[in-house]
Amino acid sequence: MAGGGEEQTVAPWKPVVEDPFLAAARRQAAGRPAGLGKRFAARLIDSLFVGAVTAAAAVPLGVRAVDHLRHKIDEARLSGRTVTVWLIDGTTGTYLAVVLAVLLLFGVAYEVLPTAKWGRTLGKRLVGLQVRDIEAHEPPTFGAALRRWLVYCVPGLLGIGAVGVLWGLFDRPWRQCWHDKAAHTFVAD
Repeated sequence: MAGGGEEQTVAPWKPVVEDPFLAAARRQAAGRPAGLGKRFAARLIDSLFVGAVTAAAAVPLGVRAVDHLRHKIDEARLSGRTVTVWLIDGTTGTYLAVVLAVLLLFGVAYEVLPTAKWGRTLGKRLVGLQVRDIEAHEPPTFGAALRRWLVYCVPGLLGIGAVGVLWGLFDRPWRQCWHDKAAHTFVAD
């Protein structure tokens, strides 16, 4: 070699450990929509868990609210006048707000964060399901997971949530409920 410098060795070409296109094809092939029976079982487990935590806050506050209302009704009877007794006042409204805050905060901690990080909640993990983005077949972002949970939870609290959930019976090919459509997700088996 001219110039008396060190001789450089050329490293042989190494193939890519995993072909990114093949990995994407495998992820997409593994992402088939879950059956509604498994989805129902996972939702039941998750709802029981969230419901138990919310009930732990709601029962003591509910007892206090009933006692407060009884006291108001007794005072109205003793006054001898016709009095309007409001069921929701500053006291019972505060109790209701605390219960809703527990539901929302625990719901975010239990449903949204695990869905965004791992694509599953405890219920989905126990039955072997995973929430995936419809295009990337990866767990949804935090924003999508939050939107998914809110679109599930708010109509449920209003009493029309069953329509959104039953939507999955007729949706093809992904079996998406309203909350899945809002977040651009599906539940994979």
